[in-house]
Amino acid sequence: MPVVDPSLNPSPVAVEAVPPRRPRRRPARADVLAIGAYALLGVLVCLNYWGDVQHRVSSHLPTDHSWFEWLFAHGAYSLRHLENPLFTARQNAPDGVNMMANTSLLGVTLPLAPLTLLLGPQVMYALYLGAALSATAATSYWMLSRHLVRSRAAAFVGGVFLGFAPGIVHHANGQPNFVSNFLLPLIVARVLRLGEPGRRLRNGVALGLLVAYQIFINEEMLLLTALACLVIVVAYVVQRPRAARERAATFLGALGVGGGLALLLTAYPIWFQFNGPQSYRGLQGGVFHNWGEDLMAFVTFARDTVAGDEAVEQTIGLTEQNTWFGWPLVLVALVALVLLVRRSLPARIVAVLVVVFAVAAIGPKVRFDGVETTVDGPWAFVPDDLPLVEMMMPTRLALVVAGAVGVLLALAWNALAGAGRPPVPRPRAGAATGTPPAAGPRRRWLRGIGYAAIVAALLPLFPRPLPAERIDPPPHFITAGGWRPYVPGGRTLVPVPIPSNVHGLSTLRWSALTGQEFPIPAGYFIGPNENGAGVFGAPNRPTSTLIYTTMDANKVPAITAEHRRQAVEDLRFWKASVVVLGANPREAVLRDLMTALLGPPQRIDDVWLWDVRDRL
Repeated sequence: MPVVDPSLNPSPVAVEAVPPRRPRRRPARADVLAIGAYALLGVLVCLNYWGDVQHRVSSHLPTDHSWFEWLFAHGAYSLRHLENPLFTARQNAPDGVNMMANTSLLGVTLPLAPLTLLLGPQVMYALYLGAALSATAATSYWMLSRHLVRSRAAAFVGGVFLGFAPGIVHHANGQPNFVSNFLLPLIVARVLRLGEPGRRLRNGVALGLLVAYQIFINEEMLLLTALACLVIVVAYVVQRPRAARERAATFLGALGVGGGLALLLTAYPIWFQFNGPQSYRGLQGGVFHNWGEDLMAFVTFARDTVAGDEAVEQTIGLTEQNTWFGWPLVLVALVALVLLVRRSLPARIVAVLVVVFAVAAIGPKVRFDGVETTVDGPWAFVPDDLPLVEMMMPTRLALVVAGAVGVLLALAWNALAGAGRPPVPRPRAGAATGTPPAAGPRRRWLRGIGYAAIVAALLPLFPRPLPAERIDPPPHFITAGGWRPYVPGGRTLVPVPIPSNVHGLSTLRWSALTGQEFPIPAGYFIGPNENGAGVFGAPNRPTSTLIYTTMDANKVPAITAEHRRQAVEDLRFWKASVVVLGANPREAVLRDLMTALLGPPQRIDDVWLWDVRDRL
């Protein structure tokens, strides 16, 4: 998550919230306790998966959950077979999938490939999901405690919100790429240190390496962080023009070093993303541009918090839940801003971030309590085909607001603890000495109210274990390798139903849970349509469309000679060797359909099988 500290570099004009640096050879006890608490929270959020990790998927986004299991298998397969991880033909055969043009999480799946081979993609998914949440909280805590606040308790509060904010936990329902934010606090801290005298090369190289790595984790969150940094720097320049002028040359020089290094390291993958095989332009004509944040969402409790309610998803939660702070936290944040904004430069910049990104997240039309009004929002003036922006969802800009609120909580707690006040100057020689007077009863009473208000605002947002549902394992024929004699090299196994972004969730997992040893047609990914625009899944062929309509109607239509001819043509296109139907709620009707198209099947182990090698 983006974090805010325009005063990271010691200077005469920017020291309002910077604690003195103390070199440390080992973590303090408070650091260990904080990280331990974050780890326990990560386990709690994923608790429902660990109850039966081999047979549980997200009940909120089972398709995305299965896709990321498949991605862990992809990383392991690429490493094991020394194949180019930027592209795969194990899904959507024979065309394949451009992995750089999808949320491939290569910066995670490749380093963890040995563990995936050892533990399997289901275990790795659950293990990594909790670890990513905890790691984001930990790096946020590190940044806050080392660069912004003196109070470790303040850093802990800010870190726990940055790692486990309602919007982040919402994305943990099947989208681990949006909770993998552990590099972002380090990136922001490094950006705001680019002006340090004498460290232009060091800071630039560090930033370049971090940015390059983040590109292989989540480019969208990197873009949001870059936008947040731009606003922070502009706000700092406006409020501290003299200090900004003094550091401009060093800042820009280090930025050039970092940008050049990041571009050097990622030039080919980025080129491959936009120009390689199965690349695309745009995403269904800006289909997500109307996904703006509902104004009521800011004061509503998210579903996955202790105060949340699933019913709210049927009203204002139809897009994504990226803010959902609840009204107590909104009140506390507003009071904190009012009290801190005059005395704290970081608080003023937080206020700018909140206003800019809260407005930007509204979308093309203002939404209020589930109703889209006729009032234009800021995205009404943004062209749908603007490069890079064309695939963004306005509501996700609200994740920057969540990051700013996390920093604000740390600043507020730090101020209550008295750690934000400048140190008492040393007395002059000959002057009377003594200890400063202790805080009076009234100050202690007010401080207690402040602590209680922050805690009371955060407790309703305590995350609940993510909802999960049971899913049947692949057929024994698949997991035991019974398919091997039927699928020679260069041919595919066609599962029924054919995987897509709507149907065939279980059959996509056949590929993931067998280590992608056989290629499959179609799948769940983003690729180009006939016009080169991005669409979800492969363009449907006549046979896949026939399978899906039969499943939806639960009835076999009249099959003609043309249907049979198209089936053979599609199987030839897919380079099929065998068609396999396992246990499925629509098993009977699908068996009748495939029998009408291909003739009687064989019963092999626990599947129905059509051997088509001799027909194609």
